Amino acid sequence: MKEIYLAGGCFWGVQKFFDQFDGVTFTEAGYANGPDSAPSYREVCDSSGHAETVRVRYDEGRIALTELLDYYFMVIDPVSVNRQGGDVGVQYRTGIYYADESQLDEIRTVFDKQQERAGQPLAVEVKPLENFFTAEEYHQKYLDKNPGGYCHIPKRLLKLKDADRDA
Repeated sequence: MKEIYLAGGCFWGVQKFFDQFDGVTFTEAGYANGPDSAPSYREVCDSSGHAETVRVRYDEGRIALTELLDYYFMVIDPVSVNRQGGDVGVQYRTGIYYADESQLDEIRTVFDKQQERAGQPLAVEVKPLENFFTAEEYHQKYLDKNPGGYCHIPKRLLKLKDADRDA
């Protein structure tokens, strides 16, 4: 199993989005790459410096990192700084955080392709994971518990794999 940490705005939708893919074995909402102390959600909202991030554990024999990252870029605005959808603030910045440096070539390949497509520099951080703190339990699988909850990701993308099966 491999892991990648993806900050893509509000972690509720990002977690729900990645839960749908075959090969993703575990996701967890949390806070990454801020100061070295576990923040509360309130502290994150008050600009603690952490990014709302989803830990994605995946079976690389069933889904490639490049495929996961292509999906990631489907649900973010990669040129928006500290904002995704209606969410604004440093905690909503976009980032790809890796704990395994061997992933960097694949990350760079996808990043460079997306930057060429955008025609301008991307606002997506690509950095080693400095830290990750699990978010409070009520944030885990939030949109499963609260189907009407806010999400910046269009609902049709949260059921992308269902659409593929129906096609």
